[in-house]
Order: sequence, then structure tokens, then C-alpha cells
Amino acid sequence: MSVRYKDYYEILGVDRAASQDQIRKAYRSLARKYHPDMNKSPGAEAKFKEIAEAHEVLGDPGKRKQYDTLGNNWQQGQEFSPPPGWDFSQFQFRGGQPRHEFDDEAGQGFGFSDFFESLFGGGLGRGFAGQHGPMPGPAPRDAAQLDREASITIPLEDSFAGSTRQVTLHAADGGRLGPRQKSYEVKIPRGIGDGERIRLRAQGAAGPGGRTGDLFLVVKLAPHPVFKLNGRDIETTIPVSPWEAALGSKITVPTVGGAVAVTIPPGTGSGKQFRLRGKGLPGTARAAAGDLIASISIVVPNPLSARERQRFEELSRESSFNPRQPQ
Repeated sequence: MSVRYKDYYEILGVDRAASQDQIRKAYRSLARKYHPDMNKSPGAEAKFKEIAEAHEVLGDPGKRKQYDTLGNNWQQGQEFSPPPGWDFSQFQFRGGQPRHEFDDEAGQGFGFSDFFESLFGGGLGRGFAGQHGPMPGPAPRDAAQLDREASITIPLEDSFAGSTRQVTLHAADGGRLGPRQKSYEVKIPRGIGDGERIRLRAQGAAGPGGRTGDLFLVVKLAPHPVFKLNGRDIETTIPVSPWEAALGSKITVPTVGGAVAVTIPPGTGSGKQFRLRGKGLPGTARAAAGDLIASISIVVPNPLSARERQRFEELSRESSFNPRQPQ
């Protein structure tokens, strides 16, 4: 398949020698700027998805290393086909007993581009590969030994609301026919947490006597530009003006499920936290709903207008408040 090459470094605006921390900071800055909830301009959502795709690769040292093997010979928008000998089989099955499973429900990533899929198999943190030839060793004695595992990365919004997605996994067949895809239409259960598993029954390896194992998809919740997941709680930072903090105000606080109104009492200091019960990850049969924890950050206007500067100067002369003295 011939697709257009994507320069992920150029998309994030970082040098090819950038550190992982620099890549993370660039992603967060751009993701906030173009997030569809904050930027309603045409093309913002497409730009946000492109930024997320670039971070999915460059933010993962393993994917970044593989991407970098393409070298500097490709340019943005140039026709691209994977080089001869490109290794699609870096993805591996992993057996093992399931933990925190959801049956027959799953999801994919951000709707990655054809270029991403040609390299990594479509939005998977770790992909899906069959055995190279027959399974080594003695035949499995039970179906559990036929179970296989892959991982998927999904946005926080999919966990919050639940979603049905098309998941495409790449399988290898020992090199005779080359890489091939397996697609599943699966459901992301509402409230699924980071690291939990989704079971696709009878989609694992085939064994003797017609036995078939299950495929387990390990869910990874992608980093979000506005919210941070802490267990089942969701954390966010809310900027407020000095006068809102000093006088008290009713402000709008974003949550994954939509904005809510919160009353800020007079004298609220920077770092004060408000807990919104039940506004974190939704509850499941295995876990209670989490909370949204909003931390206040007082933001000073910059630059000041002439009138604002005059008012602040008047306040500095009249007020006896000293923030460096014990209260």
C-alpha cells in the first residue's frame, strides 16, 4: 500500500533529537490548543487527531525507534511504501490468565492514518501477531494455553461514555503470505479502567480437537490534554482570576461528561481543591464511580491595560495584605 509519509517531528514542532519530556510538553501544548472542546475553528479536530497520532508514536520509545529507522530520506507528503524487509512482526501475542475482564467489548485508538496503520497496525499500543509456524512444544492441554493478548489505546471519552469501535489487528503467518489483518467490531464498556482487559471469546489460537482460546485486549487510556486519570478519579486544573478568588464567583468547570457550575467561595487560594462526586470514571460492577478533582490556579492578567495597572497600583497602596506573613 502506498500512502503519504508523515513527519511526526514536524507535526509536533520538535527536533528529531528532542527528549521524551520535550515531546510530551509539545504534545500537551498543541493538544490544548486544538482540542475540539476548546477550539471550534474548522480543521481543529483534524489537527488534534494528527497531533495525537504523532504523540502515539514519538511518545512511545519503542514506536519512535522503529519510526526513526525510516531515516531522513522521506519528506512530509511524499509517497511512501514500507521499505523491503520492514518488520511487521514486532507485535507479539502474550498468554496468561485474564484479570478484570469485560466480555466481547473493545475499542481502538483515535482513528489513525493509513501511514500509521502501514507501520503499526492501526492504533495499538502493542499489536497482535500469530505464531511463526506451528506452536512450539507440546500441544496445549486446555483452552487457557490457547489464549492470546494484545493491547489497545483508547481516548478517555470512550471509557467515560462507552463506544463501539472497529479494531484492526495485524497477524503474521510465518512469512508465506505476508502480514494480514483481522478486524473486529467490538464495544468499549462504559467505565473501563486503565489496564483492564476485554475478552473476545474464541478469537485466540486454534488447538487440537477444535478447541479455541480467547483473545484479551488490554486497555490503555491515552493521555488527555485537559484531564489526568488517577485511579478512577479524574483530575483537572481550573484557572481563575484574582478577583474571582478574592470575591467569590460562580464558574464553569469542564468534566468529561460536560461542563458543570461550581461556586468558588470568597478567599479561595491557589491550590484549593473541589471534589465533584461521581464525575470521574463511571461505576461498573467491579468498581464504584470515581470523582472529579478540580484544583484552583490563580492566573494574573498579562499584559495589563493602563486602567488595570492603575487599579492594581491603588490596591497595592491601600491593602495591608502580605502573602509572605503567616495567616
